[in-house]
Amino acid sequence: MAAAATMVSSAGGLLAMLNESHPALKLHALSNLNAFVDYFWPEISTSVPIIESLYEDEEFDQRQLAALLVSKVFYYLGELNDSLSYALGAGPQFDVSEDSDYVHTLLAKAIDEYASLKAKAAEANDESAVIDPRLEAIVERMLDKCIADGKYQQAIGMAIECRRLDKLEEAVIRSDNVHATINYCIDVSHSFVNRREYRLEVLRLLVKVYQQLPSPDFLSICQRLMFLDEPEGVASILEKLLRSENVDDALLAFQIAFDLVENEHQAFLLKVRDRLPSAKSQPLEPVHSGSPQPDSVQSGNVVISEDVQMTDGTQADGNATIPDPSEAIYAERLTKIRGILSGETSIQLTLQFLYSHNRSDLLILKTIKQSVEMRNSVCHSATIYANAIMHAGTTVDTFLRENLDWLSRATNWAKFSATAGLGVIHRGHLQQGRSLMAPYLPQGGAGGGGSPYSEGGALYALGLIHANHGEGIKQFLRESLRSTNVEVIQHGACLGLGLAALGTADDDIFDDIKNVLYTDSAVAGEAAGISMGLLMVGTASEKASEMLAYAHETQHEKIIRGLALGIALTVYGREEEADTLIEQMTRDQDPILRYGGMYALALAYRGTANNKAIRQLLHFAVSDVSDDVRRTAVLALGFVLYSDPEQTPRIVSLLSESYNPHVRYGAALAVGISCAGTGLSEAISLLEPLTSDVVDFVRQGALISMAMVMVQISEASDSRVGAFRRQLEKIILDKHEDTMSKMGAILASGILDAGGRNVTIKLLSKTKHDKITAVVGLAVFSQFWYWYPLIYFISLAFSPTAFIGLNYDLKVPKFEFLSHAKPSLFEYPKPTTVPSTTSAVKLPTAVLSTSARAKARASKKEAEKTNVEKAEPSSGKGKMSDKDGDSVQPENIVEKKTEPEPSFEILTNPARVVPAQEKFIKFLEDTRYVPVKSAPSGFVLLKDLRPSEPEVLALTDAPSSTASNAGASATGQQSAASAMAVDEEPAPPQPFEYTP
Repeated sequence: MAAAATMVSSAGGLLAMLNESHPALKLHALSNLNAFVDYFWPEISTSVPIIESLYEDEEFDQRQLAALLVSKVFYYLGELNDSLSYALGAGPQFDVSEDSDYVHTLLAKAIDEYASLKAKAAEANDESAVIDPRLEAIVERMLDKCIADGKYQQAIGMAIECRRLDKLEEAVIRSDNVHATINYCIDVSHSFVNRREYRLEVLRLLVKVYQQLPSPDFLSICQRLMFLDEPEGVASILEKLLRSENVDDALLAFQIAFDLVENEHQAFLLKVRDRLPSAKSQPLEPVHSGSPQPDSVQSGNVVISEDVQMTDGTQADGNATIPDPSEAIYAERLTKIRGILSGETSIQLTLQFLYSHNRSDLLILKTIKQSVEMRNSVCHSATIYANAIMHAGTTVDTFLRENLDWLSRATNWAKFSATAGLGVIHRGHLQQGRSLMAPYLPQGGAGGGGSPYSEGGALYALGLIHANHGEGIKQFLRESLRSTNVEVIQHGACLGLGLAALGTADDDIFDDIKNVLYTDSAVAGEAAGISMGLLMVGTASEKASEMLAYAHETQHEKIIRGLALGIALTVYGREEEADTLIEQMTRDQDPILRYGGMYALALAYRGTANNKAIRQLLHFAVSDVSDDVRRTAVLALGFVLYSDPEQTPRIVSLLSESYNPHVRYGAALAVGISCAGTGLSEAISLLEPLTSDVVDFVRQGALISMAMVMVQISEASDSRVGAFRRQLEKIILDKHEDTMSKMGAILASGILDAGGRNVTIKLLSKTKHDKITAVVGLAVFSQFWYWYPLIYFISLAFSPTAFIGLNYDLKVPKFEFLSHAKPSLFEYPKPTTVPSTTSAVKLPTAVLSTSARAKARASKKEAEKTNVEKAEPSSGKGKMSDKDGDSVQPENIVEKKTEPEPSFEILTNPARVVPAQEKFIKFLEDTRYVPVKSAPSGFVLLKDLRPSEPEVLALTDAPSSTASNAGASATGQQSAASAMAVDEEPAPPQPFEYTP
């Protein structure tokens, strides 16, 4: 071994030794060459055949060392495949723990090789595919080493990639913090596992690990079970929690139910609800929703009515008392959780929140209405759409009541839209929805006097009110569809049914709609096609091929277009399962079906950021002969990428500069869809030039998308929001602006202030589940290019930006919590004001204002004005210029007098909490209520730490059907009170409204 000590200048001598016959000399040569291979590999490479022959010599007992040497030489020559195969031959001589480039490179190569072999075996469904056992041994050594060294995240990444679920389980169980590790696994499987089936396998394993833990995280388990579509598992966990003695467990069960409802998967929630026992302790046979049921059952599949049906078929007396007190508590909890799972509880609370916190600015609508020419029916309709979107879910229809004669100018389809708009305004008004729409609904009997357009619109409205929660209304809509052959009414009834029965895959309803499709009426057929898709959303049902066959038969473009979108909806979220259908559609000669293929790609791979899908869409975006297909291919990117919104502007930036206006329009909408509600700076920068594009419809798309991106973003956090509001006003007031972009500006004004300024557009729930209704809503909304009434589908994507804390009784107790950020960052936009020439005092026309509020505001402005004039009599800045409505607040001077803005604000439950604000929400130290799980917004169940004290409740007044009148007085009193509260201070008010 002397040679190893002194530095050798050439490998020639050692190489010569390899030809000696004595094994000890060969061994000496090999070990020294191995030590110096980094320096002498060019020389050694000439003698590779000799070393190879040593490896192949069965008699030679140091074969593995020879293999290692050859492997290293090939590594330096860049022949990684050969290098790996010899490294496998080196067995234990190849040390996975060695820290060298050679070992790192080969291990990466080995893992890639192994992972791709495992993936191929899985795809070919051939588990017996032969994998070199030596390769497997290296990968296992590597995995074991990672686990032993405590590098659990690396081990998990490798185990998932190599499809070694046994090692994955070992890594998770042995990690220090199992809950955190499982969450890491879940993130990895959603972000990096491309094949849906394998992802479900990983999730199944994680659920198994979860359930073995001493304190399982039931919230997470139930979310995973929802992904796996296993309602039995969820029902048994909920039942276990509800039966617990501990009140906290019941609260947790309610919280789980609310979290599941947020994912909007109606069919799954109903399955869970039907698997819970009835309110009596006896388990019931679940009644399936497909079959028509007796009236007592209608409310919710498993009877909780007067007469409870026992499993043995006898009727139990409705008034029978439950003897055991714990059973009584259990029964009461069951009733509550069924209400939550059916969605009724959250819908009711959301409705009350949007109604009581409504801050929409009627003056904006008034300005739009005055500036729109009467003859221009497109802008007239757009104003009605904007009003519906602006008041979505608030039940405030003041604008319509005040402008009935203006409204009545709508004829034909415009009348259909105007009536349907009521459905958006009253969305979620499940109790009174039907009575609200009664004046417009088909009256039945001889000749029903109403206009078919308003009757069709009313049926569509009922669907919007009951969207994704249609148990109460499905039957009525089916009867309306069957009892008419007027295509306009059929159109409305089909859309309404699709919305109400979203994703329930009810065969009877499908047949009803199919009968309408087969009448081959263009108008009714288009709605029928979309409606079939809505009904079958995500089921990947065989019925899609029936729909495709009919699309090839019919001559009507409208029907083909409706079916194309409908077929795309059926493969929602099915990823690679949908590939054959996508292939069929994208190769079709009919551009309308290829256009459906783009939607199918968008929806099958929604939110997965799947590379293959992105590549396909980009390919069609630049190569298809049809503009429609190219436009939709770009737009579809928005759906594939919404889970990673930062990527979208980068990916479509070149397309947004395309010479083809259709591609530019698609790029604008793609950014609007995937960055909706994020206020992302890159998104705004990409859209800005498009809002002044040379082509009118590109401007329209850019304005609508910009509003989607900026919804709920305040001017304080991005000054471009203010500039955009002014741009909209300028476009709307400009007499020479063309109709398309004017329509875009009007719709954008509605979207910016959607839902009384209390909703945002969200496609992902807090648990990173996709919100089915929201994604489907935006997909159908983007079809408004061909059919304006579909604009209303955007209301399905609205989710309230609210923190609603609930106690054990599911009531909303008043308590305070903290938003640790400057109030101006997240305040409501200031109400617009009417420029008037008579006096410098501006009276803001506030929401549903009453004289009290107006007076309070006026006196406040007077005070402000005198303050300003006292402050700086010489300066001209103090005077308010009438020309510019924006410079009403003489801010630069007031700044000197006001105290610095506080760095936090106190919010009262329920409160508006916008997405950007969530990270600043904190609970106070000595608070009475503590959340079951720390959540910054949404429905949060609260533990009451002082249950003996009386509670003060909020949200007790439900909106009545004569909402506008009641609303005026209620909001008026609130605002008057708030104005008074502020007036007592000498300085001008802070820009947020604080109701004590």
